[in-house]
Amino acid sequence: MATTDITHDSLARIIAANRRTDVVMASIGILVLMVAGTLLGAVFIDLLASGWERLVNPDFYTNFPSRRPAQAGIISAVVGTSLVMLVTAVIAVPLGVAAGLYLEEYAAKNWLTDLIEINVSNLAGVPSIIYGLLALGLFVYGFGTGETILTAGLTLALLILPVIIVATREAVRSIPQDLREAAYGLGADKWQTVRLYVLPAARPGILTGVIVGLARAIGEAAPVITIGALTFIAFLPPAPLQIESPFINFDWLTSPFTVMPIQMFNWVSRPQAEFHINAAATGVVLMVMTLAMNALAIYIRLRLRRLQR
Repeated sequence: MATTDITHDSLARIIAANRRTDVVMASIGILVLMVAGTLLGAVFIDLLASGWERLVNPDFYTNFPSRRPAQAGIISAVVGTSLVMLVTAVIAVPLGVAAGLYLEEYAAKNWLTDLIEINVSNLAGVPSIIYGLLALGLFVYGFGTGETILTAGLTLALLILPVIIVATREAVRSIPQDLREAAYGLGADKWQTVRLYVLPAARPGILTGVIVGLARAIGEAAPVITIGALTFIAFLPPAPLQIESPFINFDWLTSPFTVMPIQMFNWVSRPQAEFHINAAATGVVLMVMTLAMNALAIYIRLRLRRLQR
């Protein structure tokens, strides 16, 4: 009886200690979240107040850049950013998810796999300018793709690929082994288990990695400047869709481009205060685009979680 009481007391102390640790860690997390949210809100409010007079002007969204700040707009930067992010997502998401699944589910567990895992994790922390230099030598000069939307999409895809791979591996690794064994017990093979059970269960975690990667890519200026993106462009690339057959046009992939971070950099570097107002307004639009993209991904993630219940 005494031994049982001691065991119960020890277990109660362990539970109480774990609860205190949970409270401390949750408090730290909430504090960090509040600080980050406050800083983000302060930056957003400051940009909104500085660029309000341009944000309420419809011409700001439909005009091309101009040497006259009152007539300058962001239409070419918005279209360029959207098309570059489209190429980035189409290339990086399937490759990143496939690589993560292969490394976690199919690759042999040996020193080579460990080396690849270490290198992938290290690549996630490489400065973005390095990817720009790599793309300049490999795509622009090596493959001759030029300073185009395709080159920018490939560059940013390389930039976020390690993030998606790591997130996919962690999401797949968090799936209990019992789920795989249950699928094998029902007669499923390896690919059926991964495709029908493991991957759907890991989709919320994978989407989190995709959100982080795309949010980083949309705000990058250094890599696209390195590959030769234009700072002033007064035309739009060809539309991806057209009314005549074959209805899909790929000429836009080889078009020159600019993106919103570069447009902001161009206006901030000018001495006139009016251009700084344009840059502040562009920053608000860029933040809204990023938040909208993240909100859509979060909605999809929550929707998938509800469907799994």
